[in-house]
Amino acid sequence: MAAVRDRVWFFDLDNTLHDASHAAFGATNRAMTEYIVEHLGLEFDAASALRQHYWHHYGATLLGLVRHHGVRAAHFLEQTHRLPGLEAALRTSAHDRAALKRLPGRKFILTNAPRDYALRVLGGLRLTRLFDGILCIEDMRMFGQHRPKPDARMFRHVAARLKVRPERCVLVEDTLAHQKSAHALGMRTVWMRRYLDGKFKGTLRDGINAGRREAKVGVHPCHMPPYVYARIFSLKTLHTLR
Repeated sequence: MAAVRDRVWFFDLDNTLHDASHAAFGATNRAMTEYIVEHLGLEFDAASALRQHYWHHYGATLLGLVRHHGVRAAHFLEQTHRLPGLEAALRTSAHDRAALKRLPGRKFILTNAPRDYALRVLGGLRLTRLFDGILCIEDMRMFGQHRPKPDARMFRHVAARLKVRPERCVLVEDTLAHQKSAHALGMRTVWMRRYLDGKFKGTLRDGINAGRREAKVGVHPCHMPPYVYARIFSLKTLHTLR
């Protein structure tokens, strides 16, 4: 693996740097389903099933709607990510924030979410200044088409754009399908598990992690697919990776 100072880190946003299951996912999924109801004329249950089908098949509901129904991407993203009250619901680990600040190397957000949403989350959690850049779904376009995660062509394009070899890159993610694609190109992949079990109770907005369970520092090797380099519960662990 590249020397720590030479690494380029790609961080997913939702359920990697903050508890999106608590703050955003429920409202976003409902907004997407309601958008499909309104613009495709489906019943709510059928619209929900279609939303999930496109997410599993393409990696993003947006792609299925654009390819099969002529939906305008910008309109869909704006309509479905308004999320009133988002900032008040945000929570993350203050310890993770401190670990990010100390982490050497270039750091980028790489998210399938739209830019306005990503900026709201990062600003609300006071994380914006810790990153060298933000790559959102609007940036993931090739030959006139969106290519969000887990599209391997997008990972290759992003590395080329930053003039870095994939072997020097580390992807920190909660979604295994994205890691599998990045690993195939030679990137190191780290599976962030802090927010996936629904037990996180901390909040950076208060400056403390009140009531949270202790996140054990270290690599957790059990139940880890072969394309995952490390399974972690705390970003502190990134400082120990070799």
